[in-house]
Amino acid sequence: MTMRLNIYDLRVEYTQNPLGIDTLAPKFDWILDSTERSQVQTSYQILVSSNEENLANDEADMWDSGVVESDQSIQIVYQGKELQSSKTYFWKVRVWDKHKVATPWSQTAYWSMGLLDKREWKGQWIGAKKETLDQKEWENPELMPSAFLRKEFSVSKSIESATMYITALGLYELHLNNQKVGDAYFAPGWTDYNKRVQYQTYDVTNLLKDGENTIGTIVGTGWYAGHVGMLGTCVYGEQPYVLVQMNITYKDGSVEQVVTDQTWKTSVGPILYSDIIKGEYYDARLELDGWSTPGFNDSNWQQPLIKDSYDGEIVSQLDPPVRVTKNMTPIEVSKSPSSSTIFDMGQNMIGWAKLTVSGEEGTKITLRYAEMLERDGSLYTENLRRADPVDYYILSGHGVEQYEPHFTYHGFRYVEVICEKPEAILSLSIEGKVVHSDTPETGYFETSNEMVNQLYSNITWGQRGNFLSIPTDCPQRDERLGWTGDAQIFIRTASFNMDVARFFTKYVDDMVDAQLDSGAFTDVVPDGGWIDFKRRKYDKGETILRDVLHPIENWLTDGNPGWGDAGVVIPWTMYQVYGDKTVLVKHYEAMSKWIAYLEANSTDFLRPNDTVYGDWLSIGADTPKEVLSTAYFAYSVKLMAKIAHALDKKEDEKKYSNLFENIKISFNKAYITSDGKIKGDTQTVYVLALNMGLVFKEQKQLVASHLVDNIKKNDGHLSTGFLGVGYLLPVLTENGYTDVAYDLLNKDTFPSWLYSVKHGATTIWERWDGWTDHKGFQSAQMNSFNHYSLGSVGEWMFRYVAGIDVDSDIPGYKKIKIQPKPGGGLTYAKGEYQSVHGKIKSEWKIEKNEFTLKVSIPVNTEATVYMPGVGQNEDRTDVQLVENANSVTIYQVGSGEYEFVSKIG
Repeated sequence: MTMRLNIYDLRVEYTQNPLGIDTLAPKFDWILDSTERSQVQTSYQILVSSNEENLANDEADMWDSGVVESDQSIQIVYQGKELQSSKTYFWKVRVWDKHKVATPWSQTAYWSMGLLDKREWKGQWIGAKKETLDQKEWENPELMPSAFLRKEFSVSKSIESATMYITALGLYELHLNNQKVGDAYFAPGWTDYNKRVQYQTYDVTNLLKDGENTIGTIVGTGWYAGHVGMLGTCVYGEQPYVLVQMNITYKDGSVEQVVTDQTWKTSVGPILYSDIIKGEYYDARLELDGWSTPGFNDSNWQQPLIKDSYDGEIVSQLDPPVRVTKNMTPIEVSKSPSSSTIFDMGQNMIGWAKLTVSGEEGTKITLRYAEMLERDGSLYTENLRRADPVDYYILSGHGVEQYEPHFTYHGFRYVEVICEKPEAILSLSIEGKVVHSDTPETGYFETSNEMVNQLYSNITWGQRGNFLSIPTDCPQRDERLGWTGDAQIFIRTASFNMDVARFFTKYVDDMVDAQLDSGAFTDVVPDGGWIDFKRRKYDKGETILRDVLHPIENWLTDGNPGWGDAGVVIPWTMYQVYGDKTVLVKHYEAMSKWIAYLEANSTDFLRPNDTVYGDWLSIGADTPKEVLSTAYFAYSVKLMAKIAHALDKKEDEKKYSNLFENIKISFNKAYITSDGKIKGDTQTVYVLALNMGLVFKEQKQLVASHLVDNIKKNDGHLSTGFLGVGYLLPVLTENGYTDVAYDLLNKDTFPSWLYSVKHGATTIWERWDGWTDHKGFQSAQMNSFNHYSLGSVGEWMFRYVAGIDVDSDIPGYKKIKIQPKPGGGLTYAKGEYQSVHGKIKSEWKIEKNEFTLKVSIPVNTEATVYMPGVGQNEDRTDVQLVENANSVTIYQVGSGEYEFVSKIG
């Protein structure tokens, strides 16, 4: 009996039923399921209609793809009639299986378009006037209260639908009839506001009522007018503004708009300030009860300030919203040396503490946050620099009160609660709120080694802690900037852990927005004033971060290797993981400009050594910057040749391939000796040369042996920094040194991944020596305990331990490689990855000299399975034996679940 395919998880632009997109040719995806092995899609048909009832009758007034003979089930581009602003469209799909049998139509899915032309925004940007914002208890121009804005309006007819479009230069919280709209935080997200700002779309039909209604917004300074890292305040503007437009469609076909204008009213309230870096001060005695409900007395409120104009683009939000994704309960409560209460959340995280408290009116509660404790049990906050990890709450005295901050977040494990008058508190508890861009989890990894499992947990928590609108570098101190080098070395690991397609689609746009006229991609994205900051410090003769960075003559260098190269590495990785060519097409010109910049700033195909960062935070190794720079030059060019091939740009492919070969020849002449030694003789120079294809075949084994010798000289320890660490274990494994790779993974002495695990880390540290038992804390000027860069080892854990990998010639996991490399004393390992085609599973165990591997391959894909040892497999149904030698047995399989057995040892 033929088993039918099931169609599920219909998505448009990576999202189920998205609202307010502005992509004119959106992409469709779906996932297939079947209990029959080797099932594939042979054809598909998509119907798109502007009316759900018509679609139910198989009428497609927008697009009928017809029956398309294709196995493509991802990244299918809409090719129908022109899509219209604010319209909702409905779609469904059916497919034909390998037996040419059609499935039933899928369930109906939908999406809506946003405002596709800036001229469709009818409202004005509004904020609070200066005299309103100056109503505060202290003189600090850098910390202003959050503005409350409201508008009453009347509904007198039956409503068909109501859609809210909103954005801000700053951050907003939206309310309608005393209800918070949506569950997102830190909207509209961080962009270069001089060039673009994102807007959000909400269906508010069910929140409106007959008669009087009220829209309310709270507006915070955010990245626009608040503190941005260590760069100061008001980087983009002096104060925040909000732009709101609600389109109400009535059942009689008429449309009414409610927009921000001079008829709104504004005031300040209980949020005395709320700043991303400086925390929040909230006085519950000043709460404006009912401020977003009709009939509220706003006679003392003022007219808003109208912003003259906004010259940037207003675009629909690309990345997933920031949400609360987990709630954490303290695992321990203790007293500090000063007798305050310290709550241990058991996990380093970002977000805040939700306070539940009752007590006397006017009692002040202070919440202080920290990642680590001093030896005496007090909070260690010196490493936070100018960040103020503090929220203040003043009780209203009205029974049980609950408090969460609005426009700030903290990086912490420990929360210190200080009560101004302890005797005035009747009850008090806290709950941890984990907050980050809501990138759904896609990966699972487990081994027989609990220390390694904790390392994987630390990697994922480091990602949660640093993916908030952009990939930040540190969520706790006065930085939180989008360092491009960190992002590119970690993206492959990140894509295993979570669905980061939308997250990095937006970030690549940010990178291109920040690209300089020279073609150089910047170190920090959004720039946020980083370039100006460097120049100011240079002009003053100061040292950035008190001598943390390299010598002053390098500060002004743009296009730093490994950082600027993110402009090519990230789009290419997205194509590999998600099969998305649109990101390559959209940014091809920007990537080409980057290559031209590198060429123009090279001599005889070699890059100079005037870079800033090098192999950042390497330990006991000094990689020559010209070697590293030239290696990354070659890597970007190599990837550009592959990108040109993917886009069928044959002339460009030839051009970039030839350029790569010239760089390779020059690299060998300048840096590699006849005995395989590379200038600098550091682990990173060998790793980069091997990973980036710069070593000629006849010397590869020599070069790899020098890498291993260097590790031996370091007593079996690594010395790589940010740029070398991600490639270290893959290069060792690919060159026959899997045992050395596992030895490095299992090391728990300094420096190593498990050293921090052994000492209680629950996230990845910024530096190998963030804390050591012989020196204590590293310099507080740069010492984060929640960073992700050194966690790029996660890629190797999935690709080589679990053995799940993509075939680079057929992206998007359409063709899968299952190639586990057992070792390191592990007796089992499990890996799961939710690809765009469905879930991939790989689970192996070793008993005596028998290796057993269970795999699950999604429908509409195929896999090559590499088994160590001599295969003993009896199940040959839908299994093709490709090779059976002493060291490896190779099978070719279609979709389904399989079990393989081999003899090893």
